[in-house]
Amino acid sequence: MQRHRLLQILAVVAMLGQMAFAMVTTAMQQSPTIDEPVYVATAEVYRQQHSLRYNPEHPPLGKLIIATGTAFAGAELDPAYPGNQTRLGRHLLYESGNNPFQLMLLARLPVILLTLAFGLVVFFFARDLAGMWAGLIALALYSFSPDVIAHGSLATLDVPAAGMLLTAFWLAWRARTRPGRYVPLAGAALGAALATRASVLPAVPLVVLLAGLSVWRARTDELRRRLLISAGAALGAGVIAVAVVWLVYLAVDPRLRWAAPPGLPDVEGLKGLAVNLLPFPQPYRDGMLIQFKFENRVFNGFLLGESYKGSLWYYMPVAILIKTPLAMLALWAGGIVTMLVVPRLRAALLYLLPVSVGLLLVTMAGARNYGTRYAIHLPMFLAVAAGAVALIEWKWSRIAAGLLVLWVAASSVLTFPYYLPYSNEAFGGTSRTHLNLHDSNVDWGQDLARLGRHLRTRYPGERVWLIYKGSGVPSYYGIAARDPYTVPLDEVRGLLVVSDSRVALAGPRLKQMIATSREIDHVGYSIRIYRR
Repeated sequence: MQRHRLLQILAVVAMLGQMAFAMVTTAMQQSPTIDEPVYVATAEVYRQQHSLRYNPEHPPLGKLIIATGTAFAGAELDPAYPGNQTRLGRHLLYESGNNPFQLMLLARLPVILLTLAFGLVVFFFARDLAGMWAGLIALALYSFSPDVIAHGSLATLDVPAAGMLLTAFWLAWRARTRPGRYVPLAGAALGAALATRASVLPAVPLVVLLAGLSVWRARTDELRRRLLISAGAALGAGVIAVAVVWLVYLAVDPRLRWAAPPGLPDVEGLKGLAVNLLPFPQPYRDGMLIQFKFENRVFNGFLLGESYKGSLWYYMPVAILIKTPLAMLALWAGGIVTMLVVPRLRAALLYLLPVSVGLLLVTMAGARNYGTRYAIHLPMFLAVAAGAVALIEWKWSRIAAGLLVLWVAASSVLTFPYYLPYSNEAFGGTSRTHLNLHDSNVDWGQDLARLGRHLRTRYPGERVWLIYKGSGVPSYYGIAARDPYTVPLDEVRGLLVVSDSRVALAGPRLKQMIATSREIDHVGYSIRIYRR
């Protein structure tokens, strides 16, 4: 027994160890993605100035987590800088004498550590439901998920919010045995998720109701008392969640100094009523209004080789199908079916499937077809469900599950260290993702540093024309390039370097430039190099 336990501990350590290696390597090699400078700069404003004025569209907790890393960078921040949050991010990284590589790595490390901790949540949740083997299968899927590795190695908010929400559901499940301990913890985890991203709001009723259901399951009182205690527990979890949100805002600015930004939309109907009734600080509610303003805009999209304006309801399911390892999809489906078939697991499915489907439907209705990061909860929640395949009583089931897990691992390892542009084998693998998807699915500005090294090594002294989508500053990475839009087309000769997201949404002039050029190279599967 001791030997088996030791082997299980070693397996957990090995899986999280390889995940840590993959994420740290990725974090060290990638230049800032489009969103990261805003979050990093806002984190420094929180830490140094205790002001909520930047990035109000997202609650503060994720940026406070980032600040625990940037605090060690000794970054200088001009308190009188007049620019907006995008310009502030660039100013902090490239114009204030700071070291962007060091600052970004320190900003990313807290998110990496948190992502590894969520791996333990996945493991223990699945183990609680279906045993040790289920926990190991679930952890394997999580730790080798290209999407989780990609976004867990960035100083962004997607993985922290989804992981905290998963933790809330796990603790609500554990409340079935020890409600006095786990209901308050579930409420705190829910509050942490809400204090990181408002996009988790649709899950609040589910967590609260399930916390009450768990207490109902744990007690054996007479009916009325049992009902009152369960309702009180559900209400208590909600109150704790609200309190956590308030505490997070007060941690940034104890006086809650706040001036509503100009141009907030007048939201009517159910959305307006919901915003007005939310028991959260005014900055939180104004941040939601900013998000509603974004949702009212028309964005450009790209899917399966076609660009379009607006949003497609089926974009997210197709993007998930492209960017999820095939064997992982099979194990997700197998786990859900197993939980439906095994009577003792049916109740547990309530803690996994409704939130997975509900949040996916919300993203499908959104205006921004930008990436599977908006559904990053799926490889977390469904990894737990997939662990249930360990309970299949079929002669070859464990061998089949093991082979599928190995397939997932191989697919993930083979894309190292290019996890952001990953796609599965059915869609041509990582090298062809740019033909089907754009933006944070493949090209989020992460390869500017690699481009600088590539040009110096392989094309020294050549004239470079650059069309880059990202937040990095090319000159900082040694890229001496001109803008091809500033001169007549016949003067654009030499190397034409274009971010894949720009290629996907190319206008007439860029299409003409590409059509009269020859593709000769790529960098990081997110930037094309053409010769003209």
